[in-house]
Amino acid sequence: MVTDPPPMDFAQHLKAQVDIATVVADYVRLRRIGNRLTGLCPFHNEKTPSFSIYADHQFFKCFGCDAKGDVFNFVMMIEGLTFWEALKKLAEQNGIPLPKQSLASDETTKLRAALYEMHEIAADHFRENLGSNAGASTRAYLSQRGVTAESIRQFGIGLADSGGRLLRMLESRRFSKEQMEASGLVGRREDGSLYERFRNRLMFPIHSETGKIIAFGGRALDPEEKAKYMNSPETEIYKKSHVLYNLNRAKKTAMQTDRMVLVEGYMDVIGATQAGVIEAVATCGTALTTEQIRAMKRHSQNLQLNFDPDAAGSKAAERSIKLLLDESMRVRVVELEGGLDPDEYCKKHGAEAYRARVDNAKSYFYWLADRARGKFNMREPQGRVDAFQSLLPAIQGLANKLERSVVATDLAGYLGIEQGLVLDHFRKMAADRVEHAPILKTQPTAHATDRILLPLLLGNEDARPQLVIALQEMAGPRSGKTGPLYDIIMAMHEAGEAITFNSVHERLPAEQQALLQAIVLDAANAGATLEDGLACIAAWKRETHGETQRDLKAQIKQAEREGRFEDALRLMKNLGNHPKS
Repeated sequence: MVTDPPPMDFAQHLKAQVDIATVVADYVRLRRIGNRLTGLCPFHNEKTPSFSIYADHQFFKCFGCDAKGDVFNFVMMIEGLTFWEALKKLAEQNGIPLPKQSLASDETTKLRAALYEMHEIAADHFRENLGSNAGASTRAYLSQRGVTAESIRQFGIGLADSGGRLLRMLESRRFSKEQMEASGLVGRREDGSLYERFRNRLMFPIHSETGKIIAFGGRALDPEEKAKYMNSPETEIYKKSHVLYNLNRAKKTAMQTDRMVLVEGYMDVIGATQAGVIEAVATCGTALTTEQIRAMKRHSQNLQLNFDPDAAGSKAAERSIKLLLDESMRVRVVELEGGLDPDEYCKKHGAEAYRARVDNAKSYFYWLADRARGKFNMREPQGRVDAFQSLLPAIQGLANKLERSVVATDLAGYLGIEQGLVLDHFRKMAADRVEHAPILKTQPTAHATDRILLPLLLGNEDARPQLVIALQEMAGPRSGKTGPLYDIIMAMHEAGEAITFNSVHERLPAEQQALLQAIVLDAANAGATLEDGLACIAAWKRETHGETQRDLKAQIKQAEREGRFEDALRLMKNLGNHPKS
């Protein structure tokens, strides 16, 4: 009879079947360099890639922020999941059946599972409402807005009624009052009774980056309703400052086209998608945040910004652009004539016209320059100078000195200012600017033989048994900083445990983990052979023998000086008996 492996054994079984590079590639644009894949770190802002995937060891590490770990660690960090949620997610994505016994035992994981389930129930309920006879007027409204039946299906659009049926459904599924209130779908009155938060609204499911429904946005259908849009409150599974609407669908195309398009609202995303701009995303009722920018940056550093052209949209664009530049995004601004938002523009001018506007978007600096033209008198020399000076703070915000100079001279010509004078002025300013070079963390050092032996012991199953035997024949493996690494590997080998980079790494304290990373994740000796390893051990034996001989001679001299001749004679016998190879 075949039985399921215990939960932790299943975790190891799952990790052995999941390729970390494939998982990470859904979040980070990677390219191969030697024995590793590298890209911009998804966990901190950087211009030069310091994030690496070591597929041979199924391990990731960022040498900038020191984020590191196995595939479970990566999914937990990038998605904000618990260990059991990451395990379940990876198992389901890779078609690997979960054990029959429950893997989740902690209360947080149980609550999150309940919240996910309630959101799926709610989404089904809203979709059924929209497709029913009661949803006929709402379907007509969507058709009038140009939303196709395919988009309704694709985006999971639904309708929240006002009958309290969703609350009764959740109660019938035996969710507790505390769980229902924690979902954000249900509120609690002062008298303790519960009510549905969304009523008589067009519903837009909000997904996590991997496609789980985690929240909703609701558009009022009653024109008298004060709050046109209402979003779910933050919950255990929904942090609105981290989430972008439609990122789960847009990210694949964004990687292919190497750009993202940021719009303001749900309907703008749907309109852009129907026009063929599938890489469109939107914030969920919040100002743009650093976390949202980094989520986009994982898929492309190029961003076409398409906010509404009204005063509020322009101000939002200016605020957002500073954050985007701080995160090293390359920004262009999509301008739509007639004061139309993306959804309205697509309906009036068609999909092809909208795509052309997106494709031909201006660089952020030229958009700023055009705004400056409207603020200053460009017919006067002083007006042109004032316009240029208004752009200087944005130019100075560019980290790269060459890029600052190029942008400054281009904008000077665009505004009708003599470029040579501007360049001289800008050079003087640049001379006062302190260029901060990135501080690289010093990696622990190791003996050259360690850099050959340890990768062989961890990565070469055929060579490992002979190398372990050769190490056991020594008086003891190498002492010093790397000694504990060999002790653990040999103990695991004798116990018949699986030896991998991760299995050894997780047993070490932080200092020794860093040492193991510095040695094993080095590509220099990736092609070492068994013969190379045995040669290292032979060299160790000779070195150890020489150190022992020198120590014995020093002890003999000390004994003779102190008149301990019997001790000196005994040590001389040991000196003569010590093997020479």
